[in-house]
Amino acid sequence: MPHSRLRDRARDLRADQTHAEAKLWNALRDRKLGGWKWRRQVPVGPYIADFLCREAALIVEVDGATHDDEAYDARRTAYLERSGFRVMRVGNSGVYEGLSWICDAVLAACGGEPLT
Repeated sequence: MPHSRLRDRARDLRADQTHAEAKLWNALRDRKLGGWKWRRQVPVGPYIADFLCREAALIVEVDGATHDDEAYDARRTAYLERSGFRVMRVGNSGVYEGLSWICDAVLAACGGEPLT
């Protein structure tokens, strides 16, 4: 997909996020989680990452019904990891039922509180 189309698709995904993505975004945005800066629906190569923290080189993917192709997800994760990112996958149900646990795990994956 050409870069401009990918950027437009990312913009569309930000405008039409899932309920689980909105809930997690509310916990991450505005440096609420440990002071780390997060972006959502960010193009990374030919893919769009759900949530990306460049400082921690961490991508968080929220897997729902559209993530049923394990081979595609494996290729995508491999590409993102080759690009220098760690990939953390959480399910929609985890966001709904255990958001505080997920936030703790994300903060730990970032390395805790930043030294800013």
